[in-house]
Amino acid sequence: MKILIIEDELGLQRSIAQYLLSQGNLCSQASTYTEALERLAVYEYDCILLDLTLPDGEGLQILNYLQKMNRTEGVIIISAKNSIHQKIEGLSLGADDYLVKPFHLSELNARILAVVRRKSAHGERHIEFNEIRIDLDAKEVHVNGKAVYLTKKEFDLLLYFVSNKGKVISKSAAVEHIWGDDSDMADSFDFIYTHIKNIRKKLTDVGSKDYFQSVYGIGYKFTEA
Repeated sequence: MKILIIEDELGLQRSIAQYLLSQGNLCSQASTYTEALERLAVYEYDCILLDLTLPDGEGLQILNYLQKMNRTEGVIIISAKNSIHQKIEGLSLGADDYLVKPFHLSELNARILAVVRRKSAHGERHIEFNEIRIDLDAKEVHVNGKAVYLTKKEFDLLLYFVSNKGKVISKSAAVEHIWGDDSDMADSFDFIYTHIKNIRKKLTDVGSKDYFQSVYGIGYKFTEA
């Protein structure tokens, strides 16, 4: 998963990022309101961790921005204020959860998984597409009950395409989903072809149909049509 941590307390920001990275996520960090908006203007995320008190603005303004732009990221407010009024305001503006500091990082991780699961799989612990079944908790893929052994990047890429089935995904968007904000450093997006080729082979080898379609000059689409 790709997570944006908006937190001005640098020690906490660092601790959260290190823990989430150890769980196999991609993390971007912003310490100010301005920096957060700059990242959101360029990149998309699976989940945003949002501190409401920032040096140059209010976190609630970021919720307003996300709502105005019809963004679909999951948002968890992390705040030192255990205020019912603030919780209600944040949740009414589109936040998915509210976590009061201090908190255990393992609890934060569990809440992130729950929010992303609700967003991408309507609360289910797995996603199914015809003969393909993706277990979100175990990070396993099966085709007609047969296990498919994917690398972490392959798993994330397949989940990304299945969650966006029927939509054309550009090469740059696919690379950004795998590499995070560092995708700007890539000299070429051609290597995404290799990842998709490997996923295709692993799926079809155990009996799946090939649902990846190349869209000339743009990227790929995961669809039956």
